[in-house]
Amino acid sequence: MTVTGIITALIVGLIVGALGRLVVPGRQNIPIWLTMVIGVVAALLGTVIANAIGVSTDTPGVDWGELLIQVLVAAVGVALVVGVSGRGRRSTL
Repeated sequence: MTVTGIITALIVGLIVGALGRLVVPGRQNIPIWLTMVIGVVAALLGTVIANAIGVSTDTPGVDWGELLIQVLVAAVGVALVVGVSGRGRRSTL
């Protein structure tokens, strides 16, 4: 993978992670770097899923079906991370 490919994957991951964060209701107390990691993983996993079910095609421009799957995977990832990190906190009353 070239440097341009890595930078593009990071940018797409950041966008997919941010969109996934917007889909999840409520406040998410996770850092931006974790959102970016979730987005990059979701982008890769979403592409694999889209190819497996035949949604992704080689078209010029944006593959909207693939992007939708990536955002949904990112939303699930954000929800899982928020759910797991929220359990360890104690509330003081």
